[in-house]
Amino acid sequence: MGIARLALAGLAVLAVVALIVVGALSLVGALNPDAGPAAPSTPAAAPSATPEQIPTVRVQCLQEHCPKVFLKVAGGDVLLDREMARDEQAQSFDAKVDVVLADSAAVRVEVNGEVRPPGKAGERQEFTVSRD
Repeated sequence: MGIARLALAGLAVLAVVALIVVGALSLVGALNPDAGPAAPSTPAAAPSATPEQIPTVRVQCLQEHCPKVFLKVAGGDVLLDREMARDEQAQSFDAKVDVVLADSAAVRVEVNGEVRPPGKAGERQEFTVSRD
């Protein structure tokens, strides 16, 4: 009976070590922005795109670091509330979305597939977009 308990304890230790290694690798991968594949940049309004394929709003960071971007379904869930990195995109297909940009010149905003004119550098903008 002593050998069986020792073998069981050894297996438990190995299982814990394996879980720690998997967790550490996942954490490192999640914290390293260069580890994942870059988001493909496709044209917003391809000739065969249907209205369901065009997002209500798409925000793309144009600078190395973009101040806080806030997207929220009107009367609902918060979709994004953080800073963004270069070429990072956020989009929503919801019918109505509230948008707050800490620096409207740092991002490119498309509303229903059409580019919204950028604001001045450092200008904060708040607006609501609706599906066509």
